[in-house]
Amino acid sequence: MYRFLLTPRWWGINVFVLLAIPFCVFMGSWQLSRFEGRVQDHRAATEQATSDRTEAARPLDSMLPVDKSTSGRRVTAGGHYGKQLLVPGRELDGKRGFYVLTLLRTDSGKALPVVRGWLPGTADPAKAPAPPAGEVTVTGALQASETPGDNGVGAQGGLPAGQTAAISSASLVNLVPYRLYDAWVTLDKGDAGMKAVPASAPSGTGLDLKAFQNLGYTGEWFVFAGFVVFMWFRLLRRELEFQRDAALGLVPEDQERTPVPSG
Repeated sequence: MYRFLLTPRWWGINVFVLLAIPFCVFMGSWQLSRFEGRVQDHRAATEQATSDRTEAARPLDSMLPVDKSTSGRRVTAGGHYGKQLLVPGRELDGKRGFYVLTLLRTDSGKALPVVRGWLPGTADPAKAPAPPAGEVTVTGALQASETPGDNGVGAQGGLPAGQTAAISSASLVNLVPYRLYDAWVTLDKGDAGMKAVPASAPSGTGLDLKAFQNLGYTGEWFVFAGFVVFMWFRLLRRELEFQRDAALGLVPEDQERTPVPSG
């Protein structure tokens, strides 16, 4: 009764099924591992952010370059404040406002972008407090350069002079006359009465839409695997029914030579 399984047609079906099921399971497992990795990164970033608030600040140069293990860590740096810029369109506590960004010229010859605080309303140089004069030491959370268009970072161009949409060396290089660190710092305490800007989690560690897309793809691949098994058993049952009908003489002779189960 099962001799039809040895026909070329069924050999092709069986080979396809034997290849498709492991492939679907592998892809589903891979997508699941990516989701679990993002969950683990999110948990680690949350735990790190909690511990970073109490750990001793370390010298800036010892924490560079910025990566997932150093982003958000407390650092300290010394120097003189230089050019000041405003970063418009930033929200804090549900209110819209702007960051006050001042370049700290360090002894290394490079300048470190420092977010001294946040103010509500439209970006206006008259509202931004002037930076302290003389030698200063800053302490705050280390952050990676922002990417315009990601995580609420503005990507608009044509801003007034003295403003920047993103805090990154690529955006600032044409706005300030200094060599720049590929990083920035947000102060632990807002300067001159401004609100401190909380450190953000490293890129790729949040449970964002991409993370849940991985979970959705996991389900899709396992559903595909189940569908392949379902269709194989359905074709097998149809073939067995055809063979039974042929044995009872219920199938016309021309169809008996080339059985083609109906859809």
